[in-house]
Formats: sequence, C-alpha cells, structure tokens
Amino acid sequence: MKLSLEAATMASSNKKPLRSRITTDGIDRSPHRAFMHAMGLDDAAIAKPMVGVVSQKGETTPCNMTHYLQVDYAKDGIAMSGGTPREFTTISVSDGVGMNHEGMKFSLVSREIIADSIEAVVHGHAYDGLVGYGGCDKTLPGVIMGMVRCNVPSVFVYGGSALPGRFQGRGVSVLDTYEAVGAVQAGTMTEDELTQLEEACKPTIGACAGQFTANTMAMVSEALGMTVPNSSMIPGVYSERKGVGQRAGALVMELIKRGGPLPREIVTRKALENACAIVAATGGSTNTALHIPAIAHEAGIKFTADDVAAVLQRTPFIGNLRPGGKYHAKDVYEIGGAHVVIKELIAHGFMHGDTLTVTGRTLAEEVANAPAPDGEIIRPVSNAIMQSGGVVVLKGNLCPDGALLKVAGLKSLTFTGTARVFESEDDAVEAVHSRDYKEGEVLIVRNEGPVGGPGMREMLGLTALIYGQGMGEKVALLTDGRFSGATRGMCIGHAAPEAATGGPMGLVQNGDTITIDGKAATITLDVAEDELARRREGWAAPETRHRAGLLSKYAATVGQAHEGAVTHAGNAQWPETRRKGKTT
Repeated sequence: MKLSLEAATMASSNKKPLRSRITTDGIDRSPHRAFMHAMGLDDAAIAKPMVGVVSQKGETTPCNMTHYLQVDYAKDGIAMSGGTPREFTTISVSDGVGMNHEGMKFSLVSREIIADSIEAVVHGHAYDGLVGYGGCDKTLPGVIMGMVRCNVPSVFVYGGSALPGRFQGRGVSVLDTYEAVGAVQAGTMTEDELTQLEEACKPTIGACAGQFTANTMAMVSEALGMTVPNSSMIPGVYSERKGVGQRAGALVMELIKRGGPLPREIVTRKALENACAIVAATGGSTNTALHIPAIAHEAGIKFTADDVAAVLQRTPFIGNLRPGGKYHAKDVYEIGGAHVVIKELIAHGFMHGDTLTVTGRTLAEEVANAPAPDGEIIRPVSNAIMQSGGVVVLKGNLCPDGALLKVAGLKSLTFTGTARVFESEDDAVEAVHSRDYKEGEVLIVRNEGPVGGPGMREMLGLTALIYGQGMGEKVALLTDGRFSGATRGMCIGHAAPEAATGGPMGLVQNGDTITIDGKAATITLDVAEDELARRREGWAAPETRHRAGLLSKYAATVGQAHEGAVTHAGNAQWPETRRKGKTT
C-alpha cells in the first residue's frame, strides 16, 4: 500500500515519515489495516495522519462532562484539515466526590495513570499527533505530562469552568458550600440555607468556577504555550467552545505538517517560569507547585519547589479571584481572558515573551492585541494587590525541603502557636467536627504525604470546616498532604520531607511551639536539636494500610512533593536520592 499524495507531502515536509506508517504501510501490515477497516476507515482515511483525541468524558464529575461535544469539535477540526481523528478516553477521579474519605488517596495517583495511559495509547498505536482535553484538577497536568512524555505534535484544551451560581444576591461556587458546612456547625447558617446554597452553587457542568486548581492549571497551559490561545477562561457551556475545539484540531495538523514545535521544544525553563508567574499573579492553587515540577520532569528539566518559589517571590499578585478575592473565571473571560494577565506581566518584565506556542508564534505575539487590565478583576502591575505572588515556600528545621503557604487573602502572614498532633486527616476531621481544638494551636496532620498516605490527600473539607467555623486564621494547619486550590486560611501543605519517610514532622509532639513567618518564608519547630535527636532515635515508620493494589505500587515508586511527586526517573536523570524523602 502506497502513501496518499497528501500523506507523502506531509512526510516530505517533515523530512521523516509519519509515525503511523509503521502501522499502515506494506504487505505485512495487512492485518493492521483489517482492524482499521473494521472501525469504518477506508483506504483514504488510513493513508492520512492518525491523530489521537483524548478526554475524560464520563459521569464521574461535572468537570469533564463538557468534553462530550468538545471532543467532536476537535475531531471535526482534524478531519477538515486532512487528518484521521482517533478518539480514546482516560480516567478521572473527582476531588469533590473523593473528598474527606479514602477515595481522595486516589486523586493525585490518577495524574500518573492519565499520563501513563496516554503514553501507552499514543506509542502503542504510533499516532502522529494528539489533542488532549482536561477538566478536573489532576486531568489537566496528567494530560500535559503525557503530551510532553510522548513528544508528538500536541495541543491541550481545557474543557472550561462551570458558571458561578447566585445565592442571596452574590456569586457563589462550590467553595461556599464547603465553608457553609462549618457555618452550620458554628450556628451562623441554617441547614435550610445550606440546602439552598448546595442547589445554587454549581448551576452548570464544568470545573469549579474560582481560581482553584483546574482554572489555575488552565492558565498554566496558556503560559506554557500548549493550548489554543486565550481559550482557557471561556466557560465550558459557551458556544465558543466549538471554535476552540475545531481550532485545536487544525493546529495539531499544522504542527504535524511543520514538524513542530514539539512539546519539549515548547516546555522550556523559560516557559516553566512563565507558568509559575501566572500562578503567582492570580493567587492560584498550591497544587501547581506539584504539577509544574512534574511537567518539567517529563521534559528533562530539573525544576523543584525552590524554582517555583523564586518566581512566586518576584511576581506581583494582581488577580482579584476566588478563593482569596472576589471574582470567577467567567469574569476574567469577560474582560479579555488570560491574555490580559499574560500581556501585563510580559510588559513589565515578569514573564518571558519569546517562548514558543503551539501556533509557532511567540507568547508575546499571541497576546499583543489583549486589552489592558480592567483594574478590578485584574489589576495593573502598578496597583498590585501584593508585590509578590500569592504563594510562599516556607523552609526551616520543620520542613527542610519546603512547605507551601497561600498568602493571598491572609490578614496576617505570621503565626506562633502550640502543636496539636493528628496522625491522619480522619483524626483531625473528627476533632474539628466536634470543635475539639482551640485558638492558637497549630494543627499537625501527618502521614498523609505521597508515600505515607499513600496519595497525598487533599483537605478542602477540613480547611473549609475550620474556615466556616470562624477559625480560619485563629489556628494554623500544617500537613504533608495537600490542599485544594479553594483552600484559604493559615494552611501549610506539601511539607517535605514527609513524616512517613523520616521527615521532622514525624518528631513533633503535642505542646511544641511552632513559628510560621510568611514574610521571611520560614517555619520553625522551637525544640532543641539534642531533644530532636533523642526523638529521632525512637522514631519508627508508621505501618501502611495499603499493602496491595494501586496505592502500594504508588508508594513504592513516588518521590517527594517538592520535586513533583513523580513516579519515574524521567529524562532529567536525577539521582536516586530523590526517592523516599531523602534530600540531595
């Protein structure tokens, strides 16, 4: 079987044959073509470039239910541009449904499954390119990681956020419902009001409306240059999504014809710094400090929480967005989209404008026509909310490799209190539910890290309860687990190294004094070194509850949070000391 003229022309322009020809060309590929014919492909379709279209469409979460029609739009774009689309799906685990129980241990793990499954399908079928949709929190980084790992022509698309709801005359999201549970317990809201809020807070399908993990990672995809320009803030239910999908299909075909730029040519150190800058500028989710290093790892770039912190420190905070602020993704869309933020940051030297995007143009070229900040939803740099980003990496004898504090929206950046130790999130939730804690305490929730969990559970349910009870900044919370992008209050997560691998968090005892200083970026356990040495001699690793199945495999391979909680060596060839909580 010979190549079609179109396919031959593409192969010639790329100076190498299409990857998919290994599955379609020659007499010995007759059985392969039989499988393709069985799927309804004729000879003309088989001769065209084969382009994967991956999504998580399904009924596990409303975040990904926008993918149904959008996948079809991308397939139309591929077909109209001379390709043969090949749809497949991968998993999603809903943080919203998984919250506050063992199910949350599978959330971060799902990021790796998504990347692994994309690698398996793209390489297993030798696809020439990929359009990938993401919706809920871990699906966005998982898809981007898979694209960078496979390094075929790729375009990422965010399925879009839900519209915010209306309750008692104000815009609300699911965050309000989480916090309202604590308000009911505190007696400041009735159960009837909570029911009304529950029914109003998420009126459409799509990801959570605030600048939580999904919308933050959507903006990250823009800053990296991996997506259809200025598409991230378009709500998931808006008709403009049809054009975005078709453009994604056309763009991936252009990338195949041009031979690039490929994902690893787009995801450079400068692009990663741009990703961190947009997180800082918008007060985005602390989860990005896991996901950006993990994406870098796939590109062969060593980029840790320290690199993230350096960018966060130098980037002004200009986005008045939930949870620390007032507005939602829809509001950013209405003033011009993510390009408003990017253009403002490039203009003032806080982002690199010369990085490549999937269009083949630079980031600066793509945002050139964006409007100026409106001054309320997105402020100009000259009137920044804060002069440095909304997230700080704290270091000290309690967290030598760092821990993350979202300072956006905090009234005070310092806290000194006495430790109240919980060996798991479940124990902490029980105490908070019964209000068995008091002002001035530092709640320590340990053994919830990547290895200790396993899975590094997200604790929005816990933090929202504390905030809803009016204790958001009257206590501090420190964990080797992680927080939702919707978390607010004096909450410190991603403590590394984690307690279960011998980190100092495992040595804390009730009554110890802990000092947190967001200005100085320090966290200190005020216990003498000789006493810590004595405690260390008596320390033993906690027994795991997961000795079989997925979580046991994850615990055996996962690294620490400050390096992205990755599960394979990657192209960077980092030393083996990154494993099991050891520091380099």
